[in-house]
Amino acid sequence: MRVKGLTPIALALQFPLLSWCQDNVNWISVGDGPSFSLSSSNISYQFHVDPSTLDLIHDHWGAYAAEAVPLFTGDVNGWGSQYTYRLREFPDLGRGDFRVPAIHIQHADGDTVSAFSYTGHDISAGKPSLPGLPATYGGDGDVSTLTVHMYDNYSHISADLHYSIFPQYSAISRSFQIKNQGNQSVTVLGASSWSIDIPNEELEMIDLYGDWAAEARINRRPVVNGEQGFRSSVGYSSHFHNPFFALVSPTTTESLGPATGYSLVYTGSFAANVERWSTGWVRVLLGLNPLHLSWPLAPGETFTSPEVVSVHSEQGLGGMSRSFHSLYRNHLSRSNHTFETRPPLLNSWEGLGFDFNESSMVKLAKDAAGLGCSLFVNDDGWFGTNYPRDNDTLGLGDWTPNPAKFPNGLKPYVDQVEEIIVANSSEHVQFGLWVEPEMVNPDSDLYSEHPDWCMHARNHNRTLQRDQLVLNLGLPEVQDYVITAIEKILDSASIKYIKWDNNRGMHEMPSPAANHAYMLGLYHVIDNLTTAHPEILWEGCASGGGRFDPGLLHYWPQSWTSDDTDGLERLYIQFGTSYPYPPSAMGCHVSAVPNGQVHRTTPLAFRAAVASMCGSFGFELDPSELEQEELDAIPGIIAKQQQVNPLVINGDFYRLALPDKSNWPAAMFVSPSADSAVVFAFQIRSALKPVPPLLKFQGLDPDAKYTVSNGTWEVTWSGSTLINTGLGLSWPKNDYESMILTLDRQ
Repeated sequence: MRVKGLTPIALALQFPLLSWCQDNVNWISVGDGPSFSLSSSNISYQFHVDPSTLDLIHDHWGAYAAEAVPLFTGDVNGWGSQYTYRLREFPDLGRGDFRVPAIHIQHADGDTVSAFSYTGHDISAGKPSLPGLPATYGGDGDVSTLTVHMYDNYSHISADLHYSIFPQYSAISRSFQIKNQGNQSVTVLGASSWSIDIPNEELEMIDLYGDWAAEARINRRPVVNGEQGFRSSVGYSSHFHNPFFALVSPTTTESLGPATGYSLVYTGSFAANVERWSTGWVRVLLGLNPLHLSWPLAPGETFTSPEVVSVHSEQGLGGMSRSFHSLYRNHLSRSNHTFETRPPLLNSWEGLGFDFNESSMVKLAKDAAGLGCSLFVNDDGWFGTNYPRDNDTLGLGDWTPNPAKFPNGLKPYVDQVEEIIVANSSEHVQFGLWVEPEMVNPDSDLYSEHPDWCMHARNHNRTLQRDQLVLNLGLPEVQDYVITAIEKILDSASIKYIKWDNNRGMHEMPSPAANHAYMLGLYHVIDNLTTAHPEILWEGCASGGGRFDPGLLHYWPQSWTSDDTDGLERLYIQFGTSYPYPPSAMGCHVSAVPNGQVHRTTPLAFRAAVASMCGSFGFELDPSELEQEELDAIPGIIAKQQQVNPLVINGDFYRLALPDKSNWPAAMFVSPSADSAVVFAFQIRSALKPVPPLLKFQGLDPDAKYTVSNGTWEVTWSGSTLINTGLGLSWPKNDYESMILTLDRQ
């Protein structure tokens, strides 16, 4: 019970523990005060209403706790107000809390002071959708939602804070809605969907940074005094920083210790900020980038923030990742293909580039089918009439087949491809197509007719990147054009797969708010198309992993992870990407060597093993340029990949050894029943010393017996032996070696 009128210090002295009332409604409890607890057997998220100010005070987020312990604030003298010396749930600006706020609003008279107070709450089973935004979802038995109502009596702005708990995944999601109930317009300058103040403890922060062809590099650093964080100002989630980070104990490892991850379900510019204050407390914020917001809110209008999902694990970073993976597969991705084995494909880009015609493409498709590929993808270069897409300076935006390459349009060409039989099967080849609908070349019919449709700012130069401009999808007419253009393509031929690309960031936006308006328009377009065509396998791409984020994962079951197809570089990229994202959502292809990006030569088996770790597997090369030995090996490679792909799609993922920590990186996928598993193990460099460490497995039933096989040898050991002792692997004296081991319960 909470006792009104007592200070936090007096409350702590008189009542060492605050008990929660037991009126549980689907994992949500409400106590006196009121106080709130969202709890499962593994986690608890707890906060309460301060009786004197009606501010929301954070109590706990982490492993399960039966009660909330009042915080000792220490000496509160100094320049900070009472708001500075409390752990706040929804920190506003202007009343003496000098830390970075979660909500920043400019009012009609110019001031930016807000004073939100608790007015009530609602609890419901299930989870409502977010208008116009991607979000997690679930039924009454999966998730429950607490909505806390707040109001600023000075500005007449209401705020509804949404908290949802997914108990099976140890996850809490948060978002909020702001409604202008006054009679003057205001501007939302800053909006962090997740805001939390953590008591003083030693923490380290893990985030993913990178660049084009070098995405998702793991960065681990201590949380020190002051602000530390990162942001994307690219207009998209970007290669530079992913909208994810984790806070861990300095002793947390892959399998041991506390780890709390934060993931923003959004594709636009974002900001993450972790601020350690003088008290040692740590404020955690994740949401929209204030440089790309300034959202106008007229009387009666509502602003909805994107969702942030946080998961907590006491089983280290691996436990955190598996919670994210399972939650995102089951309650974020809505594609019919999410749990389906993906077809092995061949993409034309690195093999032929722009230099092709109908006959050369049909030949390439036949060559692919002869190797065992069941999906053929025609990449860039197939469109444009007045501005034929023979290079990347022409035709983007004109989504009609190039008559010089396809004189009879797409349908006769696609029909020829689909008549091809995949080798050693009765299966017909499926056809896929590349598009980049959000962009336009100045040399195109579309730009000639609608130059005002591209993103631009007054009379500033329109900066070209890759010889193209960004269409402003915040405009309804642009949204309608893109939907109609893609629908016409899909209606023109039997297309089973779409690769949706995006190859530049945003420059010269007409206003900061244009970025969020663009995102709402993009989601409208993709929601419309994927709803109308659930049978199509959609893959996202943005010059590789420039938009590998939960926002697009809601609509598309997979994304191209990086334009770098080098086997070694891909190990770093895929292991890093797996921190928040399931490998089932990753796309990886085997390309020719020397590699086109880094010019490294690695064995075919190594490249194929790395690519087989991803849900979508394929080739990006011209088979006619391969050696006969490689051609002979590929059917067996595809057969092995198809054998293990169901485990990659549906299994639990374990990082056994990281490539930036070990010369022998390894990962494994274990079926939910623990009856089968597959291990991908690698040797980067050959060395006499040290000898390779024993490979210790995870996720197996310790009491069961497992047969382990690499196709040429097999051994049988108990799960406990494989977990606690490990298996010694004998590696050839070569660089870039790989093994794929299968495990089956006896």
